[in-house]
Amino acid sequence: MRVLVACEYSGRVRDAFRRHGHDAWSCDLLPTEAPGPHFMAPVEHVLNLGWDLMVAHPPCTYLAVSGMWATTSGKRDPALTDEALDFVRLLMAAPIPRWCIENPISVISSTIRKPDQIIQPWEHGHGETKATCLWLHNLPKLRPSNHVDGRENRVLMMPPAADRWKERSRTYQGIANAMGDQWGNGNLPAIMDQPSLL
Repeated sequence: MRVLVACEYSGRVRDAFRRHGHDAWSCDLLPTEAPGPHFMAPVEHVLNLGWDLMVAHPPCTYLAVSGMWATTSGKRDPALTDEALDFVRLLMAAPIPRWCIENPISVISSTIRKPDQIIQPWEHGHGETKATCLWLHNLPKLRPSNHVDGRENRVLMMPPAADRWKERSRTYQGIANAMGDQWGNGNLPAIMDQPSLL
């Protein structure tokens, strides 16, 4: 199976699929942090390369509800959110039969459609909270892989730093592993020729 992991520099989701023998590639404007197949380019340049599945992590800066105060108070141009939503629509309309769009609680829900699932790190081996929405097309919901104690809000409480945005956007390893294990195990249900729901 050919897998595209869009907007990923960490290589975590890519490598979770590669462990199952898939031809998985990450793509981001940044170089990959982990050696492996990676396009350092706009994802628009690679969407049409014949992928079977895509996991996409569109930047949440102008989408997350937690930051919309800057837009509604006039401190940020609303056009930035419009552009970010157009990028999400582009990903959802890509010629890829199965996809997952991952983002925090965001305006995608109120503008495009509600997520199919909201997951937490503590369902996948990390004793932390960070509500993560998944918009799914021809993919089953992720099943909890490792319930653990602890509900620390580590990501929200990170102190200001030059690379804080990068740390906050990195996929939890347990969630990456669950995606690879559950969607890359060769047991996906047949596709029923349904259009993507934008």
